[in-house]
Amino acid sequence: MRISPDAILLWQYGFVKINATIVFTWALMLAMTLAAILITRRLSRNDDRSRWQNLLEIVVTALDKQIREVGIVRSREYLDFLATLFLFVALAALCSVIPGYAAPTASLSTTAALALCVFVAVPLYGIRKKGVRRYLASYAQPTPFMLPFNVIGELSRTMALAVRLFGNMMSGAMIAAILLLVTPFFFPIVMTALGLLTGMIQAYIFFILATVYIAAATTISARREPTK
Repeated sequence: MRISPDAILLWQYGFVKINATIVFTWALMLAMTLAAILITRRLSRNDDRSRWQNLLEIVVTALDKQIREVGIVRSREYLDFLATLFLFVALAALCSVIPGYAAPTASLSTTAALALCVFVAVPLYGIRKKGVRRYLASYAQPTPFMLPFNVIGELSRTMALAVRLFGNMMSGAMIAAILLLVTPFFFPIVMTALGLLTGMIQAYIFFILATVYIAAATTISARREPTK
């Protein structure tokens, strides 16, 4: 029983290996890029809008509202990054209904890469809002003795972000596989629906945690700026 897509080897030449994780990750990114191009090439401001544009506006509006509720005033500055994270994790789970597909988020390498994206984005947004000196000084708050603990906390939360997503996706796939082996005629539809629900929940949690980290890095400057 192969749970992780890392175990599905599709091509190998010497030490170069291409597994299902790599293939499905790039396939998802390509599909998202093509979908974005096709949906946004004929946007309309009138009432005569396509269903895809309406769906896109619903998703964007909902995510923008969630970012604002976390505490980020100028949510549009971070919407592209955070929305892309959410859509990737969500689509990785939704595509599980496709035969032969294996969600790349069930691989620790994929979740670690997503967590590293957040790890890099947080200081970049923080420095852009506060400046290098002011942002680095926040690590020594409330006292300089907290500097090593704040640095360790920055690293540990990145690791926790990756392991949390990987563990939840892996455990869900493993439970589904075990139940399908025991009762293959009753559980397939139920477990597929449960897997989709679990994937959407994990996408939302990952999105909210990334938003909270960015909000914590930019909260001082955001409070001093006027609301648009």
